[in-house]
Amino acid sequence: MYNKLIHFALVVTEIGYKARTIQIFLPDGSPRGIKIAEITSRIVRATLMPRNRLNDAGQREETKSVGLYFLFGQTDDLKPQVYIGEAENCYLRIKQHNKEKDFWDTAVVITTNNNSFTKAHIKYLEWYCYEQCIAINRFKLQQTIPTKPYLPEQVIADLMDIFDTIKILISTLGYHLFEEVRGSNESDNILQTDTYYCKSKGVEALGQFTDEGLVVLKNSQMVLEAAPSMKSYLALRNKLISDRIVERSTSHYIFVNDHVFKSPSAASAVVLGRPSNGWADWKDINGKTLDEIKRGNL
Repeated sequence: MYNKLIHFALVVTEIGYKARTIQIFLPDGSPRGIKIAEITSRIVRATLMPRNRLNDAGQREETKSVGLYFLFGQTDDLKPQVYIGEAENCYLRIKQHNKEKDFWDTAVVITTNNNSFTKAHIKYLEWYCYEQCIAINRFKLQQTIPTKPYLPEQVIADLMDIFDTIKILISTLGYHLFEEVRGSNESDNILQTDTYYCKSKGVEALGQFTDEGLVVLKNSQMVLEAAPSMKSYLALRNKLISDRIVERSTSHYIFVNDHVFKSPSAASAVVLGRPSNGWADWKDINGKTLDEIKRGNL
C-alpha cells in the first residue's frame, strides 16, 4: 500500500463557514486506517486512529505530543458516545484507556504542528469542549466534569480560534460533535421556509431536511400508540421512548430535543406510528410535499 494525500475544499457559507482547503494524509493508503487532517493555513492537526490500529499510531510522532483527545464509540443508545481528555503524551494516555474503557472504537488526537500547546491550553480546551458537547447534546459523555483553569483573556481568544479549527477537523473526519443539529439561524418560535410539517391523528411535528437526514425539531409531537401495521421503524420508535428522547404527555409524546432521522420516511413513520412515505407526508407551510420541493426539478 502507498501513502495517499487528499485535498478538498470546505465551503459552507450558509452556517458561517468560509472556504478552506483541508488536507488529509493516509499514512498506509487505507481510507479506513489512520488519517491525519489539517487545514493548510492553520497549525492544528487532527490524527484519527481506529482502535485496532493503535500500535501503528504509536509509531507516529503526531500522537505523542501535548494535546487533546477524543474517544468515540457507539453502544445500544441512539446517541453515540464520547470521552474528552487531555495529556502531555496523548498516545500513552490512550493506551491506558485501551485497557480500561470498552465503549470506544476510534480515537482522534488534536495537536499542533509546532508543538505550541501548553498544559494550561489543553486543560482549558478540554473544559470548553466538554461544555460545548453538553450544549450541543449530540453525544453522550463518558466522564466527570473537567475543571476550568484560569487563563488571560487574550490567550482564551486564541484558543477560541483554535477550537473553531478543531470543530471543522473533527466534523470532516465524520464526528459532528460540535455541530448544531439544525441551522444556526433557526429557533423554536420562528417559521422558516425550510421547515416542513407532518400532521395526523391530532399530532403535529416540525422538521428540517439537512445533509444528515430529516431533523425532527424539539417540541414536535408523536402519537401515543403505533398501529399494528407498523413494522420497519417500531424498534426505533420504542428506543426513542426508552432513551427518553421523547416524553409522554396526556395525549401524545413530545420530543425534548431536536433529533436526526436518517430518512424522511423514518421520521414520519415514527411520528405517525404507521407506515409512511416521508417524501409525501412532510409538507411545507403551503402544502407542497418534500418530494415536490426537493426532487421535483431533478
